Amino acid sequence: MLILAIDTSWKQGSVALARGDARSFELIEMAPVAGGTFSAQLIPEISALLAKHKMGKEEIEGFGAASGPGSFTGLRVGLAAVKALAEVLNKPVAAVSVLEALAVASGATGRVIAVLDAGRSEAYVGEYKLGDGGATRVRESLVGQEELPALVAGHEEATVVTPDEVLAKLLDARRVARPQSDAIARLAIRKIMAGETVAPHELDANYIRRSDAEIFSRP
Repeated sequence: MLILAIDTSWKQGSVALARGDARSFELIEMAPVAGGTFSAQLIPEISALLAKHKMGKEEIEGFGAASGPGSFTGLRVGLAAVKALAEVLNKPVAAVSVLEALAVASGATGRVIAVLDAGRSEAYVGEYKLGDGGATRVRESLVGQEELPALVAGHEEATVVTPDEVLAKLLDARRVARPQSDAIARLAIRKIMAGETVAPHELDANYIRRSDAEIFSRP
């Protein structure tokens, strides 16, 4: 399966072209997309990536999208691109949580707690059970950073992973690289092969946190 994956959940984004199935994975190439330029550069980067490898968009067999949590604006741009391409090409889409990608990319097994800095002295926390059958989500939530040590202490059997240096020190956690579109592609292939897909018009962001407009709007 040839898949195109997009991650615009963070200040720096990327697109990945990959091929694989339930047992194998080959990253053809991953290209960065600079933060602040997603709306202008995402589609040109995808076109350039396909052209570089002499592929047409019709050859893409599926799409992977980082669905969040992360930047509200970035996620909207990335998901809009996936929706449009998947709709036009009539191809399956897999939505991938960035927290799930972080947990899986850590290489840990058993119960894993993935933590991302959410700003405002808060953190996104995802708890998963990882095994040969893949990742099973237990919960995802937004937690005040002052609450994190007690939360983690209540799960002594879990492996805690984060890409953030400050949070790694606070929680005595394993520091791992933040997942990019190649990790999204790897998980998207597995999900599509397992039938875990979403219709393009139903693809939505997993913000976890409400937007400022929702928080500060009057009833």
